[in-house]
Amino acid sequence: MDTKATATLLELSAKSLLSNELAAIHALEEIPRDLFVPLFTAAFLGGHTRVIKEMVRVWPFRCLHIGTLSREESDYEILEAMVDGLQLLPAQNSSTCGPKLRILDLMQDQDCEITCPVIRKTLPFCSQSCVYSQHSILKTEVRRNVRCLGTGNSGPEPPSAWEPAEILVDLFIGGNLRVKQFLSSLQRKVEANVGSLHLCCRGLHIDSMPTVKSILPFLDLGCTDHLQMHEADLSEVITHFAQMNHLNSLSLSNIPFKTCNGRVFSIFLTWLGRLDNLQELILCSFCLTNQLHELLRALPPQLDTLCLSVCGLSGRDVMDLSQSSQAAHLLQLNLSNNRIFSEVYEPFQTLLENASGTLRHLEINNCLITDSVLLAVLPALSRCSHLHTLSFASNPITMPVLRSLLQHLTSLPKLKRVIYPVPVHCYEHEDFHSSLDRQKLAQVQAQLKVMLQVAQRDDMNWTTSLE
Repeated sequence: MDTKATATLLELSAKSLLSNELAAIHALEEIPRDLFVPLFTAAFLGGHTRVIKEMVRVWPFRCLHIGTLSREESDYEILEAMVDGLQLLPAQNSSTCGPKLRILDLMQDQDCEITCPVIRKTLPFCSQSCVYSQHSILKTEVRRNVRCLGTGNSGPEPPSAWEPAEILVDLFIGGNLRVKQFLSSLQRKVEANVGSLHLCCRGLHIDSMPTVKSILPFLDLGCTDHLQMHEADLSEVITHFAQMNHLNSLSLSNIPFKTCNGRVFSIFLTWLGRLDNLQELILCSFCLTNQLHELLRALPPQLDTLCLSVCGLSGRDVMDLSQSSQAAHLLQLNLSNNRIFSEVYEPFQTLLENASGTLRHLEINNCLITDSVLLAVLPALSRCSHLHTLSFASNPITMPVLRSLLQHLTSLPKLKRVIYPVPVHCYEHEDFHSSLDRQKLAQVQAQLKVMLQVAQRDDMNWTTSLE
């Protein structure tokens, strides 16, 4: 029997077993290991929280990941059941059968299976194990081995009565009541197993600073690699999150302008200078007028994503960006909602030239790009051979220039998506604040579609932000 047929039979067996939850729970002690993964998948997707909780309690593998399984708002009940079901195992447990779970991974990951490959099942950690925290399973096992070999320099640590365990999670703080209930269940679990259970928070999304202050004490911020904050003083960011030295992604939005300068801004730059792993920086509504050069000096040269929307950027700032070490490494760049073309276009042209070898995603919406500016930078834009997405909506462009742009950009084989501005003639008074003539817009869309067909670029999708 082939692998696909076997998988189908296992799935059917799992669904049949779940038709009677009580029977399924009683059968967990007897069913073969091979049925656990399809049964867990079916129970998760079917919302069988009681079965999920008991499955986690007797899970026969060292790790459990939700992997590609959907994470909807209603899934918090399932995640809470998984947390409740996690049982810490007695230390020195050498039994070859029975529960083995050490790592409970509640993060959604398209590249992660429910359990790790066979080669890792004999190890106390997996590919997703925390590598930074001193409280992680990985570091705990290293210290245990050092003590066994008698090579450690520090004094002996009292052995724990329980095997260390880890919960990996992305947290959203400031959400609805159901999210807050899930956070409370996590906090209770950690507090009940202090010293043995490590909560590894990889991604932290904060919409409410007052709420996060009560949760911070039980979070190990050294684990976090993605931080997203909305509406917070810059002083609060550097006060509460200075321990985060391993960030891959940092996103700050709606930061009061008064906190984006002076001593607080200098301390913020010092912190950024310690983030050697940073690859993505997203700042929105964050005042950087004529001080982008200071920010760039603090950022690692390998930064590949830079989003600076509504940051008050000037022509000088764009020039500094074009001459920076980051320019030649950028994969994604968003300069939307900055009036960077109200002075001169040459700095942006230089930036495109320096980024042309890597740039894949470019957004320059609402930047006061006119016909003359677009025509001037078009040669440099046409050399961005890796470009996949271009968005320049809400700019005053005419139809003749839009047609010229399409003719040039169809030569870029990797460019698949373009979000263009509605041409000015489609508005009653040729400005964005007047009424839109939908019939004229439909004619524009039809013309562009014909041009793409003539250029044999049916794989390109040209749309407006209104679609």
